[in-house]
Amino acid sequence: MTQKIDSKPASRSELRSAALTVESLETVTVRVALPRVYKGSQYQMSHRSTVIVRIRCAGGIVGEAYAGDEDKTLFEIDSIIHGEIKPKLIGMDAMATERNWEASRPSTYDILRDRRLGLVACAAVDAALWDAVGKHLGQPLWRLWGGYRNTIQMISIGGYYGGGLTIEDEIEDLRERGLAGIKFKVGGLTPAEDAERFVRARKAAGPDFIMAADANQGWTPEQAVEFARHVEDHDLRWFEEPCRWQNDRLAMRDVRLKTGTRVCAGQSEMSATACLQLMRSGAIDVCNFDASWSGGPTEWRRAAAVAALCDVQMGHHEEPQVSSHLLASIPHGTYAECFHPDRDPIWWNLIANRPELDAGWMTLSEAPGFGWELDEDYINAHRVTGPTTP
Repeated sequence: MTQKIDSKPASRSELRSAALTVESLETVTVRVALPRVYKGSQYQMSHRSTVIVRIRCAGGIVGEAYAGDEDKTLFEIDSIIHGEIKPKLIGMDAMATERNWEASRPSTYDILRDRRLGLVACAAVDAALWDAVGKHLGQPLWRLWGGYRNTIQMISIGGYYGGGLTIEDEIEDLRERGLAGIKFKVGGLTPAEDAERFVRARKAAGPDFIMAADANQGWTPEQAVEFARHVEDHDLRWFEEPCRWQNDRLAMRDVRLKTGTRVCAGQSEMSATACLQLMRSGAIDVCNFDASWSGGPTEWRRAAAVAALCDVQMGHHEEPQVSSHLLASIPHGTYAECFHPDRDPIWWNLIANRPELDAGWMTLSEAPGFGWELDEDYINAHRVTGPTTP
């Protein structure tokens, strides 16, 4: 069963006269067990979790979105939404996106709490508010946010360590699913060993398959340089988060300058200002700031604006349900990222009207807002409750 929300566009006179008043806010927390443990260079995951926010506004408009993948802190994020953000939004005009973002921001100010929790809470609410705005205006968000195009290439994050398919079988599987490329996990072995894995994937994929590498901050600068030199003849699209966190800005700059390899980072940053510092330092060619980890589409669009001024391309870490609209809306967007269905069953199953891929491209619809129809049966099958979840 899918949920269809009445999104009849308002007339011009109605738009001039009626505020889009927020009347209520609801959440649903979802947790799905994965068929195996997925291991990156320094982490592993056994579940995929998210929080769905539904904001009901005057006139029957319902803005809804889901954000984040914080399995161990899912209920803390939900608690922040209900306890700290919701009371400030009731009665506000959903069209006032900047004012609403500002009202939600204090949830990130507690210095004794992981700031990322408040940022994900803000992001889920911000995305749902934007969905309501799009539905109120009768326009898809890819158009409201810039309208550069309505198509986006999609690549998969893969190449995990341990279990699953062989590298060659994984590449074949992704091609059969219509994906345009892979962001391949490295950083968990020596540079030479991971380079051998990457080259195997390139040979299996052929020259027309996009291939990036993601070390998840796994290596020293010297190790990152070694890997980049091993694969320099194998069309590496970008090298993501190659260096350990403690001095990564300058370390990534050095990797770029020593190897000529395009470097990508930004997902670990918490603000558009931090992304700007990466750009000013000459550390990155691609900024993969994550709207769902860092306050929402409102903040992501600020990072995209400064990236345009700095001649830096924009990516987005995971979360294709929001990244597809953001990246398609601007001229310097790269690829939407997803996972194999076993790694992210939520994207592949929660959205009932997910567009099929055509030779690696996804076409976004004219439906207002995000345009997604959520499968209520899937939600109910994987719904979990905590201290504040209704």
